[in-house]
Amino acid sequence: MSTSSGLPSGASEYQPPDQAAWEPRDPTLPGPPGRRRRPRRILRRLLGLVVFGTLLLLGCFVAGYLLVDIPPANATAVAQSNLYLYRDGTQLARAGEVDRENVGLQRVPVPVRRAVLAAEERDFHTSPAVDPRAMIRATWNTLTGKGRQSGSTITQQYVKNYYLGQEQTLTRKAKEFFIAIKLGREKSKDEILEGYLNTSYFGRNAYGIQAAARAYYGKDAKDLDTAEGAYLASLLNAPSVYDVAAHPENRPRALARWRYVLDGMVKEGWLSPAARTAAVFPSPRAVRPSAGLSGQRGYLVQAVEQYLTERGIVDEKTLAAGGFRITTTLERAKQDAFVEAVEAHVTSRLDPQANPADRYVRVGGAAIDPASGKVVAVYGGVDYTRQFVNNATRRDYQVGSTFKPFVLATALQHGAQTQYGEPITPNTYYDGDNRRPVQGWNGPQYDPANEDDTNYGDITVRSATDHSVNAVYAQMAVDAGPARVRRTAVALGLPVNTPDLTSSPSIALGPATASVLDLAQAYATLANHGTRGTYTLVEKVAKDGEELDLPAAGGHEAIGREAADTTTAVLRGVVESGSGTAALAAGRPAAGKTGTAEDDKAAWFAGYTPELATVVAMMGQDPESGRQKSLYGALGQPRINGGGAPAEIWAQFTRDALAGVAPKEFDLKLLPGAEEPPPEPPAWEYAEGDPEDTEGYEGPGARPGARPGTGPRPGGEWRPGAAGRLERERQAGPTGPGGPGGQPRQPWQPWQQPGLPQDGPQPPQQAPAQQAPAQPPPSQPLPLPLPVRPTAGTPAPADDPAGAPPGDRTPLNAPTSP
Repeated sequence: MSTSSGLPSGASEYQPPDQAAWEPRDPTLPGPPGRRRRPRRILRRLLGLVVFGTLLLLGCFVAGYLLVDIPPANATAVAQSNLYLYRDGTQLARAGEVDRENVGLQRVPVPVRRAVLAAEERDFHTSPAVDPRAMIRATWNTLTGKGRQSGSTITQQYVKNYYLGQEQTLTRKAKEFFIAIKLGREKSKDEILEGYLNTSYFGRNAYGIQAAARAYYGKDAKDLDTAEGAYLASLLNAPSVYDVAAHPENRPRALARWRYVLDGMVKEGWLSPAARTAAVFPSPRAVRPSAGLSGQRGYLVQAVEQYLTERGIVDEKTLAAGGFRITTTLERAKQDAFVEAVEAHVTSRLDPQANPADRYVRVGGAAIDPASGKVVAVYGGVDYTRQFVNNATRRDYQVGSTFKPFVLATALQHGAQTQYGEPITPNTYYDGDNRRPVQGWNGPQYDPANEDDTNYGDITVRSATDHSVNAVYAQMAVDAGPARVRRTAVALGLPVNTPDLTSSPSIALGPATASVLDLAQAYATLANHGTRGTYTLVEKVAKDGEELDLPAAGGHEAIGREAADTTTAVLRGVVESGSGTAALAAGRPAAGKTGTAEDDKAAWFAGYTPELATVVAMMGQDPESGRQKSLYGALGQPRINGGGAPAEIWAQFTRDALAGVAPKEFDLKLLPGAEEPPPEPPAWEYAEGDPEDTEGYEGPGARPGARPGTGPRPGGEWRPGAAGRLERERQAGPTGPGGPGGQPRQPWQPWQQPGLPQDGPQPPQQAPAQQAPAQPPPSQPLPLPLPVRPTAGTPAPADDPAGAPPGDRTPLNAPTSP
């Protein structure tokens, strides 16, 4: 039975809302409230998070872009080495911690640039500065420990190399991202590519394409061909792996990478298929150890840097920053010849274990082409890493008697006269006795000793030069004028601020402490007939492809040619028959002068041929304290002087350096009378006395020109012979005939000569009254006047010339030997 409602009997018409009928719900009707709102809420939240994240990222991007500036280049990126080249362009040394030399993009061949792009980023010119996908990938790999990852674009790699560093951190990657974006907006693609090529590491400690070209192929980047450029581009991916010279086992991998680069160039239309097929793998040269600064290289670099900074070509700070390409005037063959000569005559003979004096030996040398003024060789020491101080440029050792030619040149240049008004020529006689006080000097008394306290008596300037007689040259310095001598030395080539270059009689003996290189310049001026050139160690200086201005070449007259050439003629005698005969081994015409410093702390030989001027010095220095030491006993010799090892080194070096060059005679124009033979020295005669008593003091009888073996006889006296010399000396004072006030001088007596033995006749208790000497007959010729002999009662020299005017004091440590 059913009801009107159609429900079964007993069924209730009421159903709760959550118990809907089974029929499908009308989709147009709203569902239950709880189920409709939950998905929408989640969606809104997700959408909000996306929007917030996007805004956060955008804010971070904007903040990062605004806050991260392009920083200055990092120290490593800008630190370049300075490249030093021999005159022929071969590498001399590279100074600096980083092997890098920046080059402009125009100096990198286009095929080489394209090879780099084919290896690293083929769409570089059209792609943005950053690759977000690569950045995300690199960041994820770094976070998950999958290895070091770098930015993928060339711009990003350049930012890392130049502005940041190589550390793999998120902070660095974030900075790299923003800097790369800014850089891409502020710099052109060519500028970025140039920076990338100059900062990338190619292996073999080579940073930049130029250093890589030198390291792998021994050439400049501008000379690379396509195959070589492709190989260097291959190295950017893994330098140590693809260096086939260092790792031959990796050659297949390197070849594969090289082919990949070339194929990429073909694909981009940068290389024709035919050229690709013809390409041959360019095997790099063997790995060479870093040149460093060992051996002579450090000394040469030091000398060149000193030259550049002292002349204001480059200031010291700028030079230290690096990046300079410096072509020197040095010649490799001559450098090698210098090293070999020192090795043969000094280094190989040293035995510090058996002979302690050998520990002190140092050698310096320099050679200059007189015609061009170019320094062609410098010897600084045994090894820059063992003896840091450059013996060729240091200014702390006395030059000794190598200074004497400047005194002679001054006298000849200015037509100087002796104390008696006679012109000074190579044939002028001087008194060469040991400890002879200098006459005509207003300062403190100065009486220099000759080497070994030798008395030379009456001697010509030429002979005094051969034997380096100190007494003669000290007097000649006064006769010529010490201030003039100083000016001449500076004009010839010594620096005006040379230590101990004082205007006093001692200047002749060489207390000045000029360097070997300084002295070589002065002697080169003499060799060049008195014309001083523009002495230089540098042929060319360039940075970033631009050359710097150098002092203009040229020359000026330091002294007249006749004065210089006459000095050269006298110095030839030193080599031919004087103290420098060891230099004859050079086998060609030569002129030179020996020199020895006080206490034999240095020994010099300075000489020249028409083609080459060279100075060699041996110096004594304690390797521990740095103090100057005597060379007594060095090389197993009792003494070391300039005519020994220094002259021997000079001879071998000159012979080898000029091998293949025909010997050339000096072209000399001499002053009038310079070639004339000297007159006979004044003779001395003994008159009266006991003919049986010829024992005892020989006095002037032992002098050149006197009758040897003739001794004084009791009751007699020494008289001038035909020369009439005593008559002049009795009348002449320090400033001319008659002396001060016109009073005649007391006659010279043999026992008044300082330093002579005292076993001959002694002065009488009371000197007899002196009588005016008779003049020699008019027909009797007079010789060239000679300096005044010392008079009796001459006070001993003071130890400290305290009364000397400022700058004119006689140095206490003036050299006393040639």
